[in-house]
Amino acid sequence: MKEYANLIASKGSIAINGTSLTPVDVTENSFTVSVVTYTMEHTTLSEKETGSPVNIEFDILAKYVARHIRHKP
Repeated sequence: MKEYANLIASKGSIAINGTSLTPVDVTENSFTVSVVTYTMEHTTLSEKETGSPVNIEFDILAKYVARHIRHKP
């Protein structure tokens, strides 16, 4: 998680298993999201247990900014 921390912004965007969510609390080692009842009822997120593997897609803007900073002369 630590290597991806720069790609997660509080109140930004992140997709977990294809479901777009908003990170609420972001630390160096973790992040939390709030999931509304509708989302839990209409996605597969409710089937996941703590520690289950998931696919995470980071905000594209965060990726562009990180890339720009890495390649800045």
